[in-house]
Amino acid sequence: MTFSVVARDPVTGDMGIAVSSCILAVGRAVPSARPGVGVVAVQARSPRGLGHVLLGGLAEGTAPAVLVRRAAHAAEDVDRQIAVLATDGSVAADTGPGSFPVSGHVVGAGWSVQGNMLASPEVLPAMAAAYEAAAGGLPDRLLAALAAGQDAGGDLRGRQSAALLVVSGQPASEEDDGVRMDLRVDDSGDPVAQLRMLRNLQRAYDERDYDTLALFAPEGARDLYAALAASRRGDREGARAALAAVRRRPGWSAWLASMAGDSRLAAVSRLLD
Repeated sequence: MTFSVVARDPVTGDMGIAVSSCILAVGRAVPSARPGVGVVAVQARSPRGLGHVLLGGLAEGTAPAVLVRRAAHAAEDVDRQIAVLATDGSVAADTGPGSFPVSGHVVGAGWSVQGNMLASPEVLPAMAAAYEAAAGGLPDRLLAALAAGQDAGGDLRGRQSAALLVVSGQPASEEDDGVRMDLRVDDSGDPVAQLRMLRNLQRAYDERDYDTLALFAPEGARDLYAALAASRRGDREGARAALAAVRRRPGWSAWLASMAGDSRLAAVSRLLD
């Protein structure tokens, strides 16, 4: 019913999971993560609270392999599947003997792919190969694996939802909650593609890619990003026109005035002064 990948970035220490399924809001059901502790995938007919229990075990210092053995031994329902990843990159997975065919898991160095009720036996090998070959940061490698699984057939029943969750390898603090990315597509005909679009939009926000945001941000904010983009490339008239459009929107002039100290807006605002 579901296919997923869990992995740790050996450079940053970040940990993450990407998952897709033909159920509504898979991001609510399968992934669990805690900064500085680990990431868990709970799939098939595993108890919904098992992710919390497994994270608790990781927080106490129990190895993923031990936690997986305990969960497998205690399982009353053989139609279940789990994967557990710790901050040191150790990972373990288990697929119950009664899980829906095609089912299974593949474990590598710091990563694991798993799935059940798959359309093809090629789904998991394709995911593993794509993750190993992918370039870029952890979110991009996770998405590469998820896309490869979908291209190989994905969920036998079809497509509906997908999610991407990345957390820090360090515990959360007052200044940093440790969540690097938390994106979800709850209901879509092509959720993996939609998830990639959200990833690209998140990248634009993080990297202050104003040209991209001027096209794809919510309509009400596009003129603002257009002004910032024009200012960055030295287009004085373009920045002036875009900012004038922003100020014509009800309530935005007062907001701009309140943001006068923001370094991103100060240079642009001076164009109208």
